[in-house]
Amino acid sequence: MVLCTVPDQSVAESIATALVGDGLAACVNIVAGIGSVYRWQGKIEQATEQLLIIKTTGAAYARLEERIVRLHPYELPEIIAVPIETGLAQYLSWIDQSTTGVNS
Repeated sequence: MVLCTVPDQSVAESIATALVGDGLAACVNIVAGIGSVYRWQGKIEQATEQLLIIKTTGAAYARLEERIVRLHPYELPEIIAVPIETGLAQYLSWIDQSTTGVNS
């Protein structure tokens, strides 16, 4: 599972559609209106962002990361992978079957 923040709904939908369309993600949840406080270039910044929760596989990660970096407007996008250790077997199988872009 990959977490990625984006600046707005338009970028969120664009990246989510590309990742699912390319077979690099089975599903992308878009969580609107999160508040972020962070340090950037020596200053504390605040922003309202959207959070992408991306369901993918380890095999698809490298290509997924490359695709996000190409599409993302931030100079340094947040892209954090968190391993899925367990879950409903049928759901995890669906993720595997849906990430067809890994082999194409």
